[in-house]
Amino acid sequence: MKNKFFYRKQSELLPERPPPIATSGLIGWFRKNLFSSPINSILTLLCIYFLWLILNDFFHWAYIDASFEGNDRLACTSKGACWAWVDQRIGQFFYGFYPQEERWRVNLTLLLLIPAIVFVLFDKVPGAKYGKYFSFLFPFIATIILIGGFGLEEVPTKKFGGFMLNITVGISGIVLSLPIGILLALGRRSKMPLIKTLSIVFIECFRGVPLITLLFLAAILLPIFLPSNISLDLLIRVIVVVTAFSSAYMAEVIRGGLQAIPKGQYEAAQALGLGYWKLMFLIILPQSLKISIPGIVNTFIGLFKDTTLVIVIGLFDILNIANSMLANPDWMGLSTEAYIFISLFFFIACFAMSRYSIYLENKLDTNKR
Repeated sequence: MKNKFFYRKQSELLPERPPPIATSGLIGWFRKNLFSSPINSILTLLCIYFLWLILNDFFHWAYIDASFEGNDRLACTSKGACWAWVDQRIGQFFYGFYPQEERWRVNLTLLLLIPAIVFVLFDKVPGAKYGKYFSFLFPFIATIILIGGFGLEEVPTKKFGGFMLNITVGISGIVLSLPIGILLALGRRSKMPLIKTLSIVFIECFRGVPLITLLFLAAILLPIFLPSNISLDLLIRVIVVVTAFSSAYMAEVIRGGLQAIPKGQYEAAQALGLGYWKLMFLIILPQSLKISIPGIVNTFIGLFKDTTLVIVIGLFDILNIANSMLANPDWMGLSTEAYIFISLFFFIACFAMSRYSIYLENKLDTNKR
């Protein structure tokens, strides 16, 4: 009986115990990343001290000692920031010169943009299978809503401005530059001399010229070379130039990913009898795009920030709107507040792209499985 009891007890598994508090949770993270050694602990405390000195003064200037009401800068009598202009100018910062009674169309477009992006970027979303069709149709729907048609009042693109203009140019360039960049990268590695030469010429021409020069080309020179009966809208010309410029950089990023794929992957796919396009879209491109994610997102972030360069050709993006406000005697001298306000919006957009990049890298990282 003792032996049976002994063996039965030994075969039973003990219940799992939680890990020590000092190695898990928030305390474990702090101990591992911030206080793992005496030197790291000292450096962490010094960084916290300097951050406190900086952020404490900034918080007092930006909020506690700031002024939020007034009709001009003279109404801001405190020693902190003057945010009185936000209440009066926020409409221009967001919508530019878009008619005030039609701004609901811009709000509706931004609202529809959220599911259009979510259906593309995330797989486990209810209705994602059919939602991708909506994402494909969204550019056409957004164009109709913003510009007009089908019973809506027409609004010329010259009234586009503010952050709305930056988003329009940025998203258009991002959406179009990725597929064009893939084709250019494949064309540059092609064994067909004509396609390879054309791809190289396109990439080197657009990558070797500053974007400002290309914007001047689109705004001033391009209409001269077009037939007299053809007139392209300035915003369309800007989107075309920005897309071409970004596509050239995107092509080189993707080409780097293609070169990182071992030759054995090509040979294995060819041994299975796969043609060129099936080889590329089923085997090679998924792997190369996964490798190129950091470079691709970096190009997207750079493109979105470069949308402020449209100021040189007279388009009133959010930066030009700010400069126009600062030229007004009522708000002159508030450049710090205006540029901090602009930086906040760009930071939110770029930080979101960066975090999604990290999420996508972790999701596609097969080494952790």
